[in-house]
Amino acid sequence: MSKITFIGAGSTVFAKNVLGDCMMVPALEGFEFALFDIDEVRLKDSENMLNNLKNNYNCHVTIKAYTNRKEALRGAKYVINAIQVGGYKPSTVIDFEIPKKYGLRQTIADTVGIGGIFRSLRTIPVMLEFAADMEEVCPDALFLNYTNPMAALTGAMLRYTNVKTVGLCHSVQVCTSHLLKSLGIKAKNVEEKIAGINHMAWLLEVKADGKDLYPEIKRRAKEKQLEKHTDMVRFELMDKFGYYVTESSEHNAEYHPYFIKSRYPELIDRFQIPLDEYPRRCVQQIENWKKMREELVHNSNLTHVRSHEYGSRIIEAVETNIPFKFGGNVLNTGGLISNLPEKACVEVPCLVDRNGILPCYIGELPEQLAALNRTNINTQLLTIEAAVSRKREHIYQAALLDPHTAAELSMDDIVAMCDDLIEAHGNWLPKFK
Repeated sequence: MSKITFIGAGSTVFAKNVLGDCMMVPALEGFEFALFDIDEVRLKDSENMLNNLKNNYNCHVTIKAYTNRKEALRGAKYVINAIQVGGYKPSTVIDFEIPKKYGLRQTIADTVGIGGIFRSLRTIPVMLEFAADMEEVCPDALFLNYTNPMAALTGAMLRYTNVKTVGLCHSVQVCTSHLLKSLGIKAKNVEEKIAGINHMAWLLEVKADGKDLYPEIKRRAKEKQLEKHTDMVRFELMDKFGYYVTESSEHNAEYHPYFIKSRYPELIDRFQIPLDEYPRRCVQQIENWKKMREELVHNSNLTHVRSHEYGSRIIEAVETNIPFKFGGNVLNTGGLISNLPEKACVEVPCLVDRNGILPCYIGELPEQLAALNRTNINTQLLTIEAAVSRKREHIYQAALLDPHTAAELSMDDIVAMCDDLIEAHGNWLPKFK
């Protein structure tokens, strides 16, 4: 029996999206869906939910929950990763509250920035443990990583393990449609070209019936910027640098040194920047789960519509040998994006079929876009270095090179803040020299 293993399966809603999608794929009939999570209550919830879906749709798959990770992985053909090391409490709270004492504010803190650095440092060692298990019990499996920080985690897996890995995000496939909808542009036969790094990939080309839509997009965006709305940071970046970026304004506000600035507090209101947004979302999700748990976990009439997530479509393409194109995170081997470092993890169009993941060559990005990407890549590479070397100096260097952190704090304060974060996270981090 072929097997798909979902690590972090206690993320019940996301497990429904990805494994529910897999139930819609005829080529996956007969597969085992193996679930693993360190939270056994949430693990049982997901098992019940997926069995309800299976029974409702008469799917010929087997749902099995495991409390032993290696056994969950044994013999897997595909492994889906959706973990969060340290959770909302204590780790997310620490990532926000300690920097705040130094005057450093954040919005999401899960990609770069000081919060992204420490989320990487907590998570990379755990994922390297997954890789060691996989190399032993399912060495040929394809690892689909959904966990953030996407570039640092996927880059670490690809550079320091033998596991076949691709990173998957939600922002690429909805970028263009959401942009056009927000500007009231109705277009058919839309073509797009997107490349860069995760959460900072660029809409390089956008056409409808062969006509370039960018002139109209920029005209309407300038008009929309005259009034407040929820995407002001991205429109401002497009105005100054010429291209629209894939991930949301609340994310990009903290990837750059221009928007969250203690000397210019008026920018927060001007660009509608939601400081401390991620902790608010966490609290809301916890409350929502209390309300929706019963209807999701114990609902024998539970239904599912195939989502826009790439995971099931990638697996289907491998199983059927019918190619599928998607935006994936892979190493920049051979210079897929020629003006970014080869050690970087880049987000580029990829094809997948029975031969595996085949990334597409992009060539040079416009230089200003590559320059912005490199400011984030610097921190990502030093963060990976810190996780592997276990040296504090690399943590300091990653933080010193982060655009937002460096724009706000002195070198001494950045080092002191890192030391405070290391101490506060305690055993959630490995020991650093």
